Amino acid sequence: MRAPLPRLRFSIIRQLLSSQAAGGQILMLSAALAMFAANSQWSAEYFHLLHVDVAGMSLLHWINDALMAVFFLLVGCEIKREFVDGEMASWPRRILPGVAAAAGMAVPALVYVALNLDAPGNLRGWAIPTATDIAFALGVMALLGDRVPGSLKLLLTAIAVIDDLGAILVIAAVYTSDLAVPALLVAAAITGALAVLSYRRVQWLWAYILLGIALWVAIHASGIHATLAGVITALALPIRTTPGTPEDTESPLLRVEHAIAPWVSFAIVPIFGFANAGVDVRGLSLDAALDPLVLGIAAGLLIGKQIGIFGAVWGLAKAGIVDMPANATTRQVWGLALLCGIGFTMSLFISALAFGEGSPQEAAAKLGIIAGSLASALIGLAVLAGSRREDRSAA
Repeated sequence: MRAPLPRLRFSIIRQLLSSQAAGGQILMLSAALAMFAANSQWSAEYFHLLHVDVAGMSLLHWINDALMAVFFLLVGCEIKREFVDGEMASWPRRILPGVAAAAGMAVPALVYVALNLDAPGNLRGWAIPTATDIAFALGVMALLGDRVPGSLKLLLTAIAVIDDLGAILVIAAVYTSDLAVPALLVAAAITGALAVLSYRRVQWLWAYILLGIALWVAIHASGIHATLAGVITALALPIRTTPGTPEDTESPLLRVEHAIAPWVSFAIVPIFGFANAGVDVRGLSLDAALDPLVLGIAAGLLIGKQIGIFGAVWGLAKAGIVDMPANATTRQVWGLALLCGIGFTMSLFISALAFGEGSPQEAAAKLGIIAGSLASALIGLAVLAGSRREDRSAA
């Protein structure tokens, strides 16, 4: 007998959150290892390895362009599933995470710009502190176990999904180099073919995979960042749903999502973290640490994110437009807003696009990302742990 829909839905979400939380904790370890390698006697070997030539591109380039295309494929699958048949399948469900995510992107960008007005060359990095790393944030939240209400975990996931969508749009619109028109036309034709397959609800998965690979090659040659091929392919994948019944796990989208999620969480994202988080801080001066680029990113993540997200949630609830997350206190919502300041993966990715891999500005950006993300994680963890103690004392 088929299980009731609410129970199955909760099971799917619980598995997703558990996988991402565990992956986030592995990501923390890989980031720590990268910092150790970059500041140890093996520093030269670490940086040399990242720039070893493999088939015409550096190893770092392959990681950031090819492996991360699979990461964006998963992101695209999650976005489509949540909007078609998930927690954001209707407009009332989208209001709270949608407004919170928008505010959580806008305020950090404004903070960054305000601190870099006197350094016009830094303004290209305005989008760096707008990102939230869902795996890292859930990994930190998981350290508190069931002391955090499930409603907060779902809200964090929803905010991060919309945040990812915003970051994808920013990457496509802002961080695009000179376009190669012939390759762009080929990419457009392949996208059209994917749209036709999706419209006709073709279920043969390999058709989407092969076209997705061809799309990656075409977009890479066009000047648009190749990882967008993963998102476009994901949005084309059909998902079979029937109102009142569980998701069809044989849908192409769900088959892809379930197949690649463990690889993304436990291999691709940690590899990306290890390759991109290494910053040599030996001999770092106070002036370098107080550079407007560093401060803008760190302040955007730590201050901008919590003001934007907490302000949006509190304001909407105060106005009676939405309810506060179930079983969550105001302080716990504040803690969630702080954890959304963990930008890490997407912020590192955007910094490379904004300033170029290996540039001095990218190195400064990495320092700001690590500082802001670490501060957001530690303070957010302390706020959430403290709120639990307050709840017990009040009882």
